[in-house]
Amino acid sequence: MEKTIKNVQDLYDMLDAEFRSAKQFWEPFYEDRDRPIPFFPNKPDENLVAYVSSGILPGGKALELGCGPGRNALYLTRQGYKVDAYDLSEQAIAWAKERAVEEQLEVNFECKSAFELAPREEYDLVYDSGCLHHLLPHQRIPYIQMIQSALKPGGYFGMTCFAPGFGGQGGPESVMDDWQVYREKSMKGGLAFTEEKLRYLLEDPFECVELRPMKAMGQDEDCFGLPILWVTLWRKPNV
Repeated sequence: MEKTIKNVQDLYDMLDAEFRSAKQFWEPFYEDRDRPIPFFPNKPDENLVAYVSSGILPGGKALELGCGPGRNALYLTRQGYKVDAYDLSEQAIAWAKERAVEEQLEVNFECKSAFELAPREEYDLVYDSGCLHHLLPHQRIPYIQMIQSALKPGGYFGMTCFAPGFGGQGGPESVMDDWQVYREKSMKGGLAFTEEKLRYLLEDPFECVELRPMKAMGQDEDCFGLPILWVTLWRKPNV
């Protein structure tokens, strides 16, 4: 039978097929662990550390999406969280598991897409460090719905994503119009967001706790931080 669009998932599948799969990019990305990639060292995001240290995030059960080699999941586990962490890359998950063994930490690392998950109000925290800005615009719809479903009432969604104005510094120079992504069949390495766009996407399901530029952190510091990123924290209402 010819390909026929009958439902929303058929439409998503058609749009996905116009682009290279994310796994094709991320699998080779993590093969060489010695590359000077800023987020390869085993250091947590500065904002995540700040939220935990201040008591905003008191502990519980956490879900990390696009966990890479596990730096944030490992940090949360050291702080007492029970963590489920997922990434598309088998290379990244293998690295994360090795780190967990070295630190004698119990973390549920799995190679799986966020779109394969169907959690129901079981997490106190969902964390995304650089996943959203690599999603195609239509993929944000099920992604945000999944996060909303995953969180317990009163739970938190933390995230980092590209800010505009950092071309040549590892980030995008400008914000692409979502329709332009489909016309050009490219996200040009990742999509930048303005504060206004982030609020537009997230203010309906969540309450904003913080939205600011990430603090710059030096190589000799214990946390990761690059000012090319936004950091933001959102709370799912209790009702």
